[in-house]
Amino acid sequence: MDAFFASAEQASKPSLRGKAVVVGGLGPRGVVATASYEARVFGVHSAMPMAQARRLAPNAAYLVPRFGFYRAISEQVMGLLRDLSPLVEPLSLDEAFVDLEAGGAAWDEESARLAGAKLRADIRAVTGLTGSVGLAASKMLAKIASEQAKPDGLVVIEPGTERALIGPMSVRILPGVGPATGDHLRRAGIHTVEEIVEAGEDELVRLLGKAHGHGLYAMAMAYDERSVVAERETKSVSVEDTYDVDIHDRMRVGFEVQRLADRCVRRLRGAGLSGRTIVLKVRRYDFSTLTRSETLRGPTDDPAVVREAAARLLESVDTTGGVRLLGVGVSGLADYTQEDLFAQAAGERVELGEEVAEEAVAEEGPVVAERRWASGHDVRHAEFGHGWVQGSGLGRVTVRFETPDSEPGRVRTFSVDDPALAVAEPLPLVRVECGAAGLRPDPGSHSHRP
Repeated sequence: MDAFFASAEQASKPSLRGKAVVVGGLGPRGVVATASYEARVFGVHSAMPMAQARRLAPNAAYLVPRFGFYRAISEQVMGLLRDLSPLVEPLSLDEAFVDLEAGGAAWDEESARLAGAKLRADIRAVTGLTGSVGLAASKMLAKIASEQAKPDGLVVIEPGTERALIGPMSVRILPGVGPATGDHLRRAGIHTVEEIVEAGEDELVRLLGKAHGHGLYAMAMAYDERSVVAERETKSVSVEDTYDVDIHDRMRVGFEVQRLADRCVRRLRGAGLSGRTIVLKVRRYDFSTLTRSETLRGPTDDPAVVREAAARLLESVDTTGGVRLLGVGVSGLADYTQEDLFAQAAGERVELGEEVAEEAVAEEGPVVAERRWASGHDVRHAEFGHGWVQGSGLGRVTVRFETPDSEPGRVRTFSVDDPALAVAEPLPLVRVECGAAGLRPDPGSHSHRP
């Protein structure tokens, strides 16, 4: 999907269509989750510190993510993909691999092009948003093709052209090449995929080790045997918060760890899982990150057990100087609990995941989500109807009253405790004729125009 979060916000908010929109954490340590293409003109991009984005595009609209809203749209898109093939591997809310051959949707280049073109048309028809499709013989190449296709395009990498295509590209386009590996290769004078091939497999093994070296050399030769996996097993469930101001008080740190442990357990239970290993993550004032873990005798989803384990792990961490991030996670997951751990908690003591990525990219996690008037979130006024928060502060909240199928709406300001103003659920998107578009309403649904 193209600039997914920002495009969804533009479709939902008529006044933002065609304008620069930046979605992410809005605090001092927030980062950009998604920037609209209008914002990218100014140099704003995902994972950029929000403070830098504001300097580059001071007049853009800055919004707090609405993940439930994005997830609802994502589920519609994933449904279209599963209509094509039983083998769909979601990577995030806005990206997935699809094995077209497994579903009989494609068997050669021509049929693949037709399937890709139909998919793009179906996505636009169902969501009103645009998606870009990359078609190739492997996951790595399909990913590269989809990036080349953006925005709103389709690219096919024809068999036999792969090596020539990726050769001049940066080594960073290869799976498994992050900042650390990229720097390691750069220091060895290797900057492009072609230079990896020229260096040879033995040199890659010497630089990166046997497994990584062999795998990376194969990728550079355009060989990727990874299959599309329909169901990816959740390996851990965790939550974390980054704080606008470093926490120095040890009791406050302990309280935050307990709160995170409870939230982690709620997610664990929501997924119908339990786990054996409790993990504590602490990022200190100097950006050093410490991780501590403890493995229990059996899997649990008991909040008392997780809180106690997290508290014990915290005892081994020096928080002198301040803490900027805390996280609690559970791994070693299972779909059952160990009954004796419940008795142990009572007698002796007292995810993905996709959602974790959501909090990490926003860099504020629930600290933002729990604010009553988060910028960009939905509200309803007893007199003026549905709107969204443009901003709040100094006891006031500014709301623009508009809906996906209305004209750009008027702005009004209220006291933050105005009894006529309440938090609301997002409205479904609807098809519009100009600018960004949204979801087609279900048959028989009523217009949400005030």
